[in-house]
Amino acid sequence: MDVKQNTLYLTTPGSYVSRDHLTLRIEVERQVKLSIPIHHLESVCIFGPSSMSPHALELCWERGVAVNYFSENGYFLGRWEGVANTSVLLRRAQYRAADNEEASLGIARQCIAGKLQNSRISLLRSARETEIAAERERLQACAEQIVDILRRLQHTDSLDQARGYEGQAANLYFSVFDLHLRQQRAAFTFGTRSRRPARDPINSLLSYLYALLRHDVIAALTATGLDPFVGYLHTERPNRPALALDLMEEFRPMLCDRLAITLINRRQIGPKDFVQRDGGAVEFTPAGRKLVISAYQVRKQELVSHPIVDEEHRLGQFMLVQARILARHLRGDLSEYLPCVLR
Repeated sequence: MDVKQNTLYLTTPGSYVSRDHLTLRIEVERQVKLSIPIHHLESVCIFGPSSMSPHALELCWERGVAVNYFSENGYFLGRWEGVANTSVLLRRAQYRAADNEEASLGIARQCIAGKLQNSRISLLRSARETEIAAERERLQACAEQIVDILRRLQHTDSLDQARGYEGQAANLYFSVFDLHLRQQRAAFTFGTRSRRPARDPINSLLSYLYALLRHDVIAALTATGLDPFVGYLHTERPNRPALALDLMEEFRPMLCDRLAITLINRRQIGPKDFVQRDGGAVEFTPAGRKLVISAYQVRKQELVSHPIVDEEHRLGQFMLVQARILARHLRGDLSEYLPCVLR
């Protein structure tokens, strides 16, 4: 268990959270391990078989602290919160746009464009850093192919076509992903993306980081007054936060993927932090999970100039800034949604 940037992460199986007046008390095997005043928290993330008492949940609801449930491997299961203080006019605008093919396409296209531009920047960064000419050429060639897809994306006239371009770019991007790695390539061989379950350590690492990002994006959308489950690029399914998945796209390459690359290249994470289960699934050890959570939160606290609002923010606040930009577009204050592209 750990507290990072006003978020309580429960990663120890069997943890139990109870209420003591205005404090959350965390116990493991009936031993109190931590006590946290509720005003220090914005959210709680529970990984695996841990639980909260009804009174602890009630305290979180009273103070606006969302409780998020994940599987032990980081798969987002659900979110518990009180009645959101939202703008009904903004939500109605969001739903109208979701029912309009042209409006949905405009937002979806921008989400994909942001992802592709950040993917290209990441590829070129690794191309500059490698000393092997053949690998540099492959990374640069992949970046150019993504630019070509980006050009074609601007002329799409259907959501299915836009999704097709996004899929093409993703396949290209991951086809050279192992070239980002300058260290530990033998331990972190990468063939293709595999999810639920992850089949190798790097897929396990990426999926875990994406789960942490999804929590933050859902929180940002909810705080802005948007419905995380009604999106534009991703199709709607039961219990699927489609809008959160939309907004995540631009953040995957520059936040999660680059962090995964850094952790491996700096040897901050290694084979010892993973275990292989029966059936081929690769999962984190408890120590590995804590390491990744800590590194993710440290990364989020880096001060970076936001390219659109031209103000310096912590990287962890960028999701909220982007949610507000999307809200401004839906209200009609901006002609289009502007994704965040970091140079």
